[in-house]
Amino acid sequence: MEDKKQTTDDKQKTEEKNDAALSELEACKKQAEEYLNGWKRAKADYLNLKKENETASAELAQFVAGGMLMKFLPIYDGLKKACAMETSGDKWVEGILNIKKQFEDVFKKFGVEEIKSVGEKFNPEFHEAIGREKRDGVEADAIVEEASGGYTMQGKVIIPSKVIVAE
Repeated sequence: MEDKKQTTDDKQKTEEKNDAALSELEACKKQAEEYLNGWKRAKADYLNLKKENETASAELAQFVAGGMLMKFLPIYDGLKKACAMETSGDKWVEGILNIKKQFEDVFKKFGVEEIKSVGEKFNPEFHEAIGREKRDGVEADAIVEEASGGYTMQGKVIIPSKVIVAE
């Protein structure tokens, strides 16, 4: 009888150990799941941060390029005006025209475009009015003259056109 009681006690102890092991296993599974979910969140946060940094770096590079180009655009504008007055076919004039073309090619690579002004309706986002003139046959707020060219880079104004507007 004592053997039977001992066997029952052993079974009970084994069941208690199994129950304890199962509850410990469940706790470990929950903890592993929490760690996995935390790792997934951290990875998603890292990927989002990486994308934000890449975007910020690209914007910074564009900003730096825009700052550099802003120094060259007034020089180019003067060169463009000088080329418009060219009348002789001298070799040095051809050289100047080639330099102008090289400027245009570089600006195009950076996404710099000239703002259209003469004949357009005045738009304060793109134009800076430096004067107003009364002109016959010209609609009010139409641009009649461009004092200096304006430019956009990737669709953003970096230098507005300085213009004279019809009254």
